[in-house]
Amino acid sequence: MALPDALDFDAATVRISRFMAVIAVAGTVAALFVWGWKWAAGFLAGAAISGFNYRWLVGLVESLGGGRKASASTVFLALRYLILGGSAYVILRYTSISLPAVLAGLFVLTAAVFVEVVFELIYARK
Repeated sequence: MALPDALDFDAATVRISRFMAVIAVAGTVAALFVWGWKWAAGFLAGAAISGFNYRWLVGLVESLGGGRKASASTVFLALRYLILGGSAYVILRYTSISLPAVLAGLFVLTAAVFVEVVFELIYARK
């Protein structure tokens, strides 16, 4: 039995970004039709926060792996959870957006990673 080719992490990064976009749009549309605009806005806000977190994590991994030089944005990464938490607080405190919808949107990255794992398992069997 031959071993599968090495995983292409750059391609996986692009696929995860696309999966996140599809899940965010589908979740926002579903929330809009099922629960209304407050849920749709909440899910979209959570998905956006999840997307920013993913971009920052990719940047951190690239700077640690030697793919690019560490820059001032790497220092910014250390504060990302404080920034994300502050953003979530402002969104939830001063708007009427649904908290459960925002929390559901935060799991867009997790769902995209699961989809990528399934994709890799199916692709590796060929």
